[in-house]
Amino acid sequence: MRDHEIFISPFEKDSSQIEYAALNQHTNRIRLERLPDDPPVPLDETIQNLRSIPPFADFKLWAAWNLERNEIIALANIVILRVEENKHLAQFDITVLPEYRRRGLGCQLMGLIAEVSHKENRRLLMTNTVDRVSGGAAFMTHIGAQKGLEAHTNQLRIIDLNRDLIVDWLTSSQANLTDFELGFWDGAYPEEKLMAIAELNDLTNQQPYGDLEIEDMHMNPEQLRQMETNIFARGNQRWTFFITDLVTGKFAGYTETVWNPSRPEVLRQDMTGVFPQYRNKGLGRWLKAAMLKKVLLERPQVKYIRTGNADSNAAMLKINTDLGFKAYMAETLWQVQLQKILGYLQSHP
Repeated sequence: MRDHEIFISPFEKDSSQIEYAALNQHTNRIRLERLPDDPPVPLDETIQNLRSIPPFADFKLWAAWNLERNEIIALANIVILRVEENKHLAQFDITVLPEYRRRGLGCQLMGLIAEVSHKENRRLLMTNTVDRVSGGAAFMTHIGAQKGLEAHTNQLRIIDLNRDLIVDWLTSSQANLTDFELGFWDGAYPEEKLMAIAELNDLTNQQPYGDLEIEDMHMNPEQLRQMETNIFARGNQRWTFFITDLVTGKFAGYTETVWNPSRPEVLRQDMTGVFPQYRNKGLGRWLKAAMLKKVLLERPQVKYIRTGNADSNAAMLKINTDLGFKAYMAETLWQVQLQKILGYLQSHP
């Protein structure tokens, strides 16, 4: 391909329908590599996702176009969170269509990301790669990145679910009814509980960080609402089960799932967590069993449940393995100093 056939430009939220269609086509091509059994994401979901990014997430996106074919052949983005924590950090992603790899596009796009990072005084960048796209790990190694955390997307086939175990866990949970109460929210969080839910969300900080140089995050109610806007704008439906301490009235733990009607066979299991002082009481199993029972009864379309787990998260992996979850896709979270990126780009003009 001749250089003048490639044009790299920012992709804006108010781009045209035709430009969004090219964006949707590109992301679905990349998605097919990572999730070959899944249906494509509809165009409207792609549009709504970009247009409803939470305001506290400063998101910049660039597209590399093949002008002859009016096709997006590569994308790059950088996310800078305008929050109190992790002011040293930026997150980024680069995707290149298979037939255009190893042509220097990654380096060109990395240069744009590095320029923004330098301007924003973000000295550390993070991204992730998956084992189904081998070139990603090779690129990160070349630019001097280090592995920060190794994880997997684990998948449960509903036909493999140990249903007797669900019954056992729900039966065992009856012993907790004198001290705890199970509750449920369908969709948006209740306004009167939003401050307590923000504290409940802090359980995400209990997940292993490995060697990642990252600080605990604390979402406030406004940020939670902004995140909800993005979730629901894309057509997602969210279920939340939570457990309340009957003595203190405080939350003890929660679990969430997200389901999209455009991909009815796949359910995403998001965070499951219990505060340290409430552990070893079977509350995590109670939450998981209650959610799975509801899914089986009310979402018969679901054939697969997927969740992400750090390989070092032994407690949650034990619960998931007992239920029948198996490794589906390996993922690596990388971190790299901005100075290393700049040095690499200087030596590979």
